Amino acid sequence: MPSFAEKVASQIPSEVRMISGCHDAQTSADANITSFQLPNPAGRAGGACTAALLQVLYDRPSIAAGNDNTSWVEVLRRMRENLDEQGFEQVPQLSSSRIIDVNERMTIVNDNPSGVKRAVLVGINYVGQQGELSGCHNDVKNISSYLQQVQGFRPQNMITLMDDGVHDNPTYDRILQAFQWVVNESQAGDTVWIHYSGHGGRVEDDNGDEDDGYDETLIPVDFQRKGQIRDDDLLRYLVKPMREAVLMTCLMDCCHSGTVLDLPYRFIADGDHYQMERNDDFDMDHLIEVAKIAATVAASLGGMAQSVIQSSGLVEEIDECCVIL
Repeated sequence: MPSFAEKVASQIPSEVRMISGCHDAQTSADANITSFQLPNPAGRAGGACTAALLQVLYDRPSIAAGNDNTSWVEVLRRMRENLDEQGFEQVPQLSSSRIIDVNERMTIVNDNPSGVKRAVLVGINYVGQQGELSGCHNDVKNISSYLQQVQGFRPQNMITLMDDGVHDNPTYDRILQAFQWVVNESQAGDTVWIHYSGHGGRVEDDNGDEDDGYDETLIPVDFQRKGQIRDDDLLRYLVKPMREAVLMTCLMDCCHSGTVLDLPYRFIADGDHYQMERNDDFDMDHLIEVAKIAATVAASLGGMAQSVIQSSGLVEEIDECCVIL
């Protein structure tokens, strides 16, 4: 009989890691990121989680070169210290599709030297809407600079969605199209980086797979017309169809993001946990059900994925949870 890990690997072929800024029940926050000592920050405001991670990565540039032994637990706990120093109570989490020894070296780029690096960056300030934010565009610009200048990502392999009047608008459809693009293009040995900075939410679970009765969500700019992107959707459109031997790292800087990718393993950097553990809320039956429809989803979005590449040139209430400090 296959083990739990073998069942997961058969349903999620790629290695997926997600860094989230808080537990499902916690809220995230905008911050004055000048206090995080980032090199040439894009602006004053930004997500506290994004700024805390970038501060760690810039402090240890050898991580990018792959010759640094800084562990996952060191990075996450240093993030927590950075947040605490600025007065934030958020507790970063690492979740994964594979069990990770968090005391081993942090890696965010595939070891394959010929692999392509791709990214999808989403920043939503909800300009002109209730619950408007200030720092999500800056988050995307700061992450984009880090990926290009330090990690060697190329602009032609990156899709950026922002409601700034310049980039493609981060609508429900375009976010899913961008995810489908990166799934379709990525091959074994490639590296993928996903960054979302915006509102996150919780809605009542609609299929019985959540023990707490709620699905965690991303909130697109057109949420009042199209709705929210559920964790089930992210599993179906992004996580499940990603190919074997692709290394995907996701940074989710939003409220209620702890399990927004529905991954089976997690580590909480709260000082009380010392290793990655199985997520007791993970629903294997639901994962298998998603697998049955992933191929249909991929086919239906194929045309839309192409349209977002061409065009990019390559009443529900928002949680009022993000405050500029």
